[in-house]
Amino acid sequence: MTRERKPVLLRMDPAVHDALSRWAADELRSLNAQMELLLRRALTDAGRMPKQAGPLPRRGRPGADEPEPAETG
Repeated sequence: MTRERKPVLLRMDPAVHDALSRWAADELRSLNAQMELLLRRALTDAGRMPKQAGPLPRRGRPGADEPEPAETG
C-alpha cells in the first residue's frame, strides 16, 4: 500500500534555499528529498518521530533484483 505524500508550501530565505539546493545536489537528492531527510533527522533527534511514519521512499532506479513498477496510462 502506497501512502499518499502531503504537499507543503514553504517560504524560506533565498540564501537558505540556495544552501539547501547545493547540499541536495552534492548528495544527489532533490531539494524536496533533502528537506524531508533533514526534517526526519530533527524529529528523531528530538524524540518526536511518529512510530506510524513510513520509511523514506527509495530513490533512483530499482536494483536488478527488484521488479520495475508497472506503467500506467
